[in-house]
Amino acid sequence: MLSEVGGAGLRLSDLVTPVLTVHEAALAHNEATVFGWARDQGVLLAPHGKTTMAPALWQRLLDAGAWGISVATPWQAEVAVHAGVSTVLIANAVTDRAAASHLGDLLAADDGLRILCWADSVDTVEILAAALTDAPRPLDVLVELGGAGGRTGARTIDQGERIAAAITAAPGLRLAGVAGYEGPFGPDRSDASVAAVDAYLETLVALHARLAYPEGLRPVLSAGGSSFPDRAAAVLAPHGGDANVVLRSGAFQIHDDGFYTRMSPFGPLTGTEPLRSAMHAWSRVVSQPEPSLALLDAGRRDVPFDIDLPTPQSVAGTITALNDQHAFLRLDPAASVAPGDVVRLGLSHPCTAFDKWRVVAIIDDPDAADPRVIGAVATCF
Repeated sequence: MLSEVGGAGLRLSDLVTPVLTVHEAALAHNEATVFGWARDQGVLLAPHGKTTMAPALWQRLLDAGAWGISVATPWQAEVAVHAGVSTVLIANAVTDRAAASHLGDLLAADDGLRILCWADSVDTVEILAAALTDAPRPLDVLVELGGAGGRTGARTIDQGERIAAAITAAPGLRLAGVAGYEGPFGPDRSDASVAAVDAYLETLVALHARLAYPEGLRPVLSAGGSSFPDRAAAVLAPHGGDANVVLRSGAFQIHDDGFYTRMSPFGPLTGTEPLRSAMHAWSRVVSQPEPSLALLDAGRRDVPFDIDLPTPQSVAGTITALNDQHAFLRLDPAASVAPGDVVRLGLSHPCTAFDKWRVVAIIDDPDAADPRVIGAVATCF
């Protein structure tokens, strides 16, 4: 049982490599930093649960004050519901009629459950309405607004208004707000990217101001990936008087040693402590066929590689390539390893780290000679 792992007296050296770990102190630091900042900004958080798909880590977020948990798909929403999450935001359009019907079944089975999803076209609204005509209570739907060069989302405010009108007219649905994702408009933290992100966020505000919501409903105004939550708060929070401003940043809980270290605003830009990477991989040297080359037992099946390759942290060198089950570690001239040695790896992009693991160990101190294993969490991919 995972609940017994923390008391088993295990050390990292007792685990078979490769292994992914989470650092408890970094996890707690990141949670406290971002939730404290959100309270100061007057915004709510529905962190994106698809990052870890680990209900035990979601519960930590809820305990810290999260408004809800965001997910990407209907099946992830069902995982969240069965894990006891009472407010589930599907940050995506649902165009699968069977999945939409099942969302209605989940709502019918629990009066305390709230599920919200997005629609970026009238076609999507029609699919949802056809699946939920006989639902005992409505599914909350947010109009998703995108923009030219973006990902999903209606491309204009006028289109957004037409989608909202279709939701309002549809039985089984309730117009619940406006949402979008600003990430595609800012590939970096340059002034031009920040200006483009702000301009996009202003369109969300403009659409929200033009919609007529059901009487008595406090609508949701939602944005905020993990790269620009500061800009989402700056633009949206002033409109919190008539809406719940909900940010969906999900990577902050784990953070990383790559992409989000470069992109996250937490630190000087927000007047907070910087976030810390809570995840590491530990990989064993299985071969050293050349003096400057070592092969590790972690590969594409074990560590993320979509944005950056892992970075060795306990020995000087560079990971130059990954195969399915091997990492190529090119050693610096003064560095040395031997077969059997374990190398700590810094990782980039937690969303593509956790999906490779069914169980993730929690450790007390990654800098210790042999960290204590103080717990473990299961993932649901």
